[in-house]
Amino acid sequence: MENVILEANFNLPHKTDFYRGKVRDVYTINNEWLVMIATDRISAFDRVLPRAIPYKGQVLNQIASQFLDLTSDICPNWKITSPDPVVTIGHKCEPFAIEMIIRGYLTGSSWRTYKSGKQNICGVPLPAGMKEHQQFEKPIITPTTKAKEGHDEDISKEEILSKGIVSPEDYALLEEYTYRLFQRGTQIAAERGLILVDTKYEFGKKDGKIYLIDEIHTPDSSRYFYADKYQERFNANEPQRQLSKEFVREWLMENGFQGNPGQEPPEMTDEIVENISSRYIELYEHITGEKFVKGNTTTVLKRVENNILHFLQEQNL
Repeated sequence: MENVILEANFNLPHKTDFYRGKVRDVYTINNEWLVMIATDRISAFDRVLPRAIPYKGQVLNQIASQFLDLTSDICPNWKITSPDPVVTIGHKCEPFAIEMIIRGYLTGSSWRTYKSGKQNICGVPLPAGMKEHQQFEKPIITPTTKAKEGHDEDISKEEILSKGIVSPEDYALLEEYTYRLFQRGTQIAAERGLILVDTKYEFGKKDGKIYLIDEIHTPDSSRYFYADKYQERFNANEPQRQLSKEFVREWLMENGFQGNPGQEPPEMTDEIVENISSRYIELYEHITGEKFVKGNTTTVLKRVENNILHFLQEQNL
């Protein structure tokens, strides 16, 4: 197995804060910039799984970096540069306490909710008689709270506004950006034989201006189907071939794990780890239209640190 990035413990100049998330290690520099390192940790059901996935961090970072560039005409985003295959450096923003989830199809958690008998998701009414993986007449936004720990919770637009979590003016702009970003992502996916099924966007504010933050259109934040067999599989009530992290969740559920109290993740064999890695690389190549070039992992942490330090030195830090 290749060397993986489990965690980054760097002594960066002018560091003013550090945060270790489920899969990212984030340094704040001068209270102004974020240095975000996409590690190879993998999480599901809000739990970090026992083993890291080779090249997962590189896949996520490079897809997100490309899509931030491809959508920068729609709304401002936090990215300044990506000095290493697993690193993005950008503006430090004050995040909104919600995630904007947008769905084009009844799939995943929305299907599980619908199948349980609920025909209203986050205040959005759904028609009766829908089938799994069916396309909505138009995409729907189903926001969630952004939990620092534990599970994010569904929330409606009305609750967000009544609780003052986001102002009406800001929320209107978040909705507009979300629809337009999803439309752009859908167009790019279609050009490459894929369907962008659903995704999430996170936003923040800096100096009164709203920025798109974090990652976009990656297999951790999005779900893709292959377009060519979608209709045939849908008509036959067959599972869709997915390019997303959903296959990891499905494997965990098949092995009795859904992140509930007292549950422990199943053993991750070398074969499982390699399969997950290859699926991430597969998505990279499909969604970017480019061959994935594996970064040198011989001394991967030293490589990452040197590339970050080189950029900071260029900024006289």
